[in-house]
Amino acid sequence: MTEPEREPIRNDEPGDEHGARVVAPPLDIERPASRRAFFIKGAAIGAGAVGSAALAQRIGRSANVGGSSATPRIPGLFHNAPTDVAERWGTLPVRLSRRIAYGLTQNDVQQAKMLGFAGYLDYQLDYASIDDGAVDSFVAFNYPELAMTGAQLVALTASTVQSRLQEATLFRAAFSKRQLYERMVEFWSDHFNISMNKVGYLKVIDDRSVIRANALGKFPAMLRASAHSAAMLAYLDNNLSRYPKVNENYARELMELHTVGVNGGYTQTDVSEVARCFSGWTIQGRGDFYFDPAGHDFGSKTFLGQTIPAAPGTGAAGVSDGETVLNFLVTHPSTASFISTKMIRWLLQYEPPPALVARVAAVYTQSGGDIPAMIRAILTPDNVINAPVKHKRPFHFVASALRSLNPVVTKLTAIATTQLGILGQDSFIWETPDGYPDSVNYWAGGVMSRWRFADFLTALTSGDVIVDVAPFMVSGTADGITAAINSALFAGEMPASDADRIRSYLAAAAITSTRTREAVSLAIGSAGFQWY
Repeated sequence: MTEPEREPIRNDEPGDEHGARVVAPPLDIERPASRRAFFIKGAAIGAGAVGSAALAQRIGRSANVGGSSATPRIPGLFHNAPTDVAERWGTLPVRLSRRIAYGLTQNDVQQAKMLGFAGYLDYQLDYASIDDGAVDSFVAFNYPELAMTGAQLVALTASTVQSRLQEATLFRAAFSKRQLYERMVEFWSDHFNISMNKVGYLKVIDDRSVIRANALGKFPAMLRASAHSAAMLAYLDNNLSRYPKVNENYARELMELHTVGVNGGYTQTDVSEVARCFSGWTIQGRGDFYFDPAGHDFGSKTFLGQTIPAAPGTGAAGVSDGETVLNFLVTHPSTASFISTKMIRWLLQYEPPPALVARVAAVYTQSGGDIPAMIRAILTPDNVINAPVKHKRPFHFVASALRSLNPVVTKLTAIATTQLGILGQDSFIWETPDGYPDSVNYWAGGVMSRWRFADFLTALTSGDVIVDVAPFMVSGTADGITAAINSALFAGEMPASDADRIRSYLAAAAITSTRTREAVSLAIGSAGFQWY
């Protein structure tokens, strides 16, 4: 069916102060010959100025949301990992850790091997039992804004609120022991995408009460929390939806992106009827949900074969129309299939096998949308050992570099608010409701920007982030430093081609701290480090 033109997203509701806009990464122009020549021949990512957020939004959202890729295939890019990456990832518990963590530390490797596959998965799923006190204390001290009420947040500048949430999110991803939980926070943040450029401080409340509160809980609870979120209602204009002028944005995205999927069997008539059900769902104060009976359509509605009879034209009971829609959608078979497909793609592989989708969808239905139960059905030993590697999106790439290097961190402002923007993935400012693409096709063009970030990170010797390379230099030899890099960044499973290039670079001149930093930079920018 042909989807009608969407109403423009307005910026006149509470909390619409704008922070930094999405900016495309600079063109990947080849620079003069340098140590990067060691990796050009073996690079696993095609160079080209295509890995930006701006490009995908110019192309437009694919009609196949939830399909094999979020953007059309772009000719000339490298879409497959080098063969010697996966060949070296043979230790099953460690391979599981790669799937559910942003980067491997020696503690991760030891713990995965000690607990075994099932034990390590159980440990990560029971995230509330993991002592993450050090990270919690750092976040609470450095980013107190994240615990503020809407009335407190509104007094701050939009750029301050945005940067605090971005920094805290990256810090948690890089250093939290609750790695699977943080990865699912990122997943659901994309699934229920909201741009801070439009809603400002309201997203801080949404991140806290919708995404983080339910990331490893049950999907129906998260959907209901999202439907009552001031940030979501403002982002998709439902706060402006009042009978008789009903706005359809939230109703459309609720079905297309949040539940049944674009192929879920709904029609434009269903969109209109669902929008009527949510008329009057709005916000008041500084981020509180409010149902306004005066703005609600109390007439009879029919959506997806379900009929809601007409009711008296006044009263708060009219909120039940929207609740009825949510209750129906969370149990719809297409929702089970759509959510399962996206979770398999996120955790396992870009092309989810139909049989696996059916098995995970059955778990969704039987468990009432229990997210941990679905993850167990996805991350089985057979599935993990046979899954192809996935390409790190910029956020994953940056978090994994930080996690592996374990620098001394005072704050992450420059990395979270500038470097990730250069790489094309500023957190929480993707403009369209579909969220950042989970697609190698989309992200495969940022090789030069990643090399530049590796240089930037490894050169930090003072200030807010300090990278210490002394542990890599204990042996003082090219072989020893290469081995230390392999252990810290690759869990001992660095592709042979990458190790050979690093060893050759180190052996070509005297070993110094500067040269060691350059070797670590080469490792972060190497082909093998771009995949997990």
